[in-house]
Amino acid sequence: MAWTLSTSLDEFHAAAGDFLAAHPAENTVLLTIVDRLGRVGPHAFGSGTPRFGWWQQAPEGLVEGAFLQTPPFGPALGRMSAVAAAHLASELLADGAPVTGVRGGKVPVEAFGWVWGNRSGTRPTVRANERMYRLGELAAPDPAPAGRARPVTEADRALMISWYDAFMADINVAVHTEHGSVVDQRTADGSLYLWEDGLWEDGLWEDGAGRPVSFAGVSPVIAGMSRIGPVYTPPELRGRGYASALVAAVSAHALAQGAREVLLYTDLANPTSNSIYQKLGYQPVQDCLTLDLTG
Repeated sequence: MAWTLSTSLDEFHAAAGDFLAAHPAENTVLLTIVDRLGRVGPHAFGSGTPRFGWWQQAPEGLVEGAFLQTPPFGPALGRMSAVAAAHLASELLADGAPVTGVRGGKVPVEAFGWVWGNRSGTRPTVRANERMYRLGELAAPDPAPAGRARPVTEADRALMISWYDAFMADINVAVHTEHGSVVDQRTADGSLYLWEDGLWEDGLWEDGAGRPVSFAGVSPVIAGMSRIGPVYTPPELRGRGYASALVAAVSAHALAQGAREVLLYTDLANPTSNSIYQKLGYQPVQDCLTLDLTG
């Protein structure tokens, strides 16, 4: 039983690509990061060199676990056993590269955190406690707010950067990144949408309507999977159904693009988001954790 570590995206894709595609829900974050690294380049998520790893029971055996890390962010764990996650923590400690956090399914992340804490002398703490949902049959929001979904354009850039910053603050992300490049990339590939409030009259959009009130991202379809996120509505505009309507719209878009699985994450501390997404047809898949390892 061993981990193979690499800084080569091509090597990782050759070794673990079939494994990632075979389990798209549990590997959703890895699939979308690999896709963006392949299209944008190694610094799509930061200035550090990405690293990758895959777990095999024997040198020529099947891959049964995978992770990747795009510094300054911590490792993202895909599908793997608790045993594999515990061995990974030992490998990364021995490797000596900076690791400030870890995220993924609850079982492997807890195993990783236990080994890391005991061997490093730090006390891992929970930064985010989330639940992954998979879309069953999409239901229309009820009641549905007036308005429409539309793709983000270059004219929305300043607004989107400010909303990305606010979203990251809301979810307590410790790593600061400059979101201009993220907004630019996602605007160019058509993966960001806004909900505009307003009224339809006689089949036409009312003049003067169309104030942006919520935004959501939707990933490209990869291995039959698309993931919704982030989803953000400014605090003063919440409770009006905007996010629910927008998530329904981008979910329908993902299905129209051929997605067989449409996924999203919610904060378990937010009962509102967990409730509204279930009303749209989303069903729980697994609980997930993000741990801070700095102690």
